[in-house]
Amino acid sequence: MPHVPSKRLPRAGVVLVAVTGQVAALGLGALGEAKAATVTPPASSSAAAADRWTDQPHGFATLAGGTTGGAGGKVVTVTDQASLARYAAAPEPYIIRVKGAIAVAPFGSDIVVGSNKTIVGVGDTGEIVHGELHLNPGTHNVIIRNLTIRDSYVEGDWDGKTTDFDAIQMDTVDHVWIDHNRLTHMGDGLLDIRKDSQYITVSYNRFSNHNKAFGIGWTTDVKTQITIDHNWFSGTKQRNPSADNCAYAHLYDNYLSGQVADGDPVWTYGNWSRGRTKMVIENSYYDGVQHPYQADATAELVQRGSILRNTTGRTDAWGTAFDPRDFYDYRLDPAAAVPALVTRFSGPQKQIGDSVTLPVPGAYPTVQAAVDAVPDGNDLPVTIAIAPGTYREKVYVPAGKPYVTLVGTGDRRSDTVIVHDTPAAYGGSTGSATVRIAANDTTARHLTFSNDFDEAAVELNGEQALAMKTTGDRIVFEDTAFLGNQDTLMTDSPKLTTISRVYVRDSLIEGDVDFLYGRATTVIERSVIRALSRGSTTNNGYVTAASTWSGNPYGFLITGSKIVSDAPAESFHLGRPWHPGGEPEAVGQVLIRDTELPAAIKSAPWTDMSGFSWKDARFTEYHTYGPGAAVTADRPQMSDADARMHTVADYLRGTDGWAPFARR
Repeated sequence: MPHVPSKRLPRAGVVLVAVTGQVAALGLGALGEAKAATVTPPASSSAAAADRWTDQPHGFATLAGGTTGGAGGKVVTVTDQASLARYAAAPEPYIIRVKGAIAVAPFGSDIVVGSNKTIVGVGDTGEIVHGELHLNPGTHNVIIRNLTIRDSYVEGDWDGKTTDFDAIQMDTVDHVWIDHNRLTHMGDGLLDIRKDSQYITVSYNRFSNHNKAFGIGWTTDVKTQITIDHNWFSGTKQRNPSADNCAYAHLYDNYLSGQVADGDPVWTYGNWSRGRTKMVIENSYYDGVQHPYQADATAELVQRGSILRNTTGRTDAWGTAFDPRDFYDYRLDPAAAVPALVTRFSGPQKQIGDSVTLPVPGAYPTVQAAVDAVPDGNDLPVTIAIAPGTYREKVYVPAGKPYVTLVGTGDRRSDTVIVHDTPAAYGGSTGSATVRIAANDTTARHLTFSNDFDEAAVELNGEQALAMKTTGDRIVFEDTAFLGNQDTLMTDSPKLTTISRVYVRDSLIEGDVDFLYGRATTVIERSVIRALSRGSTTNNGYVTAASTWSGNPYGFLITGSKIVSDAPAESFHLGRPWHPGGEPEAVGQVLIRDTELPAAIKSAPWTDMSGFSWKDARFTEYHTYGPGAAVTADRPQMSDADARMHTVADYLRGTDGWAPFARR
């Protein structure tokens, strides 16, 4: 954009308009409530960290440094055995997304999982078939979530004596979280946690169609600390679980039902505290189970709050064991709610696998570092969750990294600020942008984007200073703020005849000269546009500078919004036509409808630019109001008939039916 040398007056502060976001929740009526939050708060030991969909572990896996899996590493998506094996065993941290079913060959083979890995199923369809995830001694910091691991059973070998084809097996490891998986019909055990493995949490899994479900031990030492909660054992016979020589085994809110009934008087059972294990069972639900819980004479078992229905056999309880709350906080659901909760929320969940969350600065030191972790050619949602703070950096989301959502996790958008201070004099207009989004299908929420270059402090030929530039299609900004002076927000497209669409809702945009500009089809709805004074009594600036392609009927739509200003009356223009490089086919289109205008807006609000008349552009108003609104010969008004074809839906629909305004 052309440089305008006049200055605005320095200001003491910036007034931000807060918009409260809505939190989606899943209800269970009298049985409780399950939260389905888009953004996960930072890890903590509080009960809030046990939310159904959180990406943070709970229980013993949080102690002694915690379990973060592949956080800080790159995100990869695998669809075949070779890729899964390569990334799982790599020395670097990785977040590995398993997309679809991966059949492992030879039958029953191991996929070795190294340290610092997260393996998570995409949606609820990620599967490992005929193979085992194996953690060798010394492995640490592993998260396995949202997978189905199935079908390495050898016909006729119900006792698993001929093979060792587990679903997941680990020996002498530490800090592992096994969560929301379905383990079924394998060759030996479903889950074997062996040989002094420590700081383990096993939560919200389904164990089914199997003999020996879940064993812990294979050691004479007493070291293992394990949390086992909200799991469903159905169609299993024994080891639900069996815990041998565990220092601490905390079992709560588990559901045991549909136990295999083969008449075995001893080896058909629920939970077993063996050796010198100290076990605490709380608020579990046993339905049709033989020997619901039992303990060796050398072990301890404390049970409280569980429900037994149609059960027989042993229900041992002796000793004092331990108090889990001496180690961590946790949310204990009532036993009566467990069947409904566990059948609904255990196993793979689409809500978990739909998007990987990359926390900043928890796992990635900068926003750009998190963007860099997104794979080139990304085709699955990635959320970058940015903690409250000021991030003085430049961020670029390249075209090859679509489906990224940037989310501030503070209470207000002003809590999380991405800011830089580059003017166009140092790198051109594009180079000045604090944030650039070239990728399609990018969303930003609860954030402030700022370019705090102080145009009043220096004299430069090139004081344009963008807070944001977009060239991608299907870009959404919700509850965001864009702060700057000249050229604050540029919504553009890769070339003149390419149409990109941007939707801005419940946001704040401020500036002085041409601070909403570009050729993208852009809808600004339910927002505040702040036109800043530069100290002039006659011309303080221009709200818009559209360069819409002449073949595109939809440029800028500002609707249901409010323009505010501290500038003197009759000193601000609504816009002017920008023809980049003198391009005659850049014929700006702007409609301001159902929007309040301040007294600062000129009575003749549109003006010429660089030799091009505003009258040749497509500038109109419809039902504007407020002290700056009027109907005159210099203020074209859109007709009712045309207004019916210039709605938010018309601007954004395109050829693919895009309708981001329909989402809450």
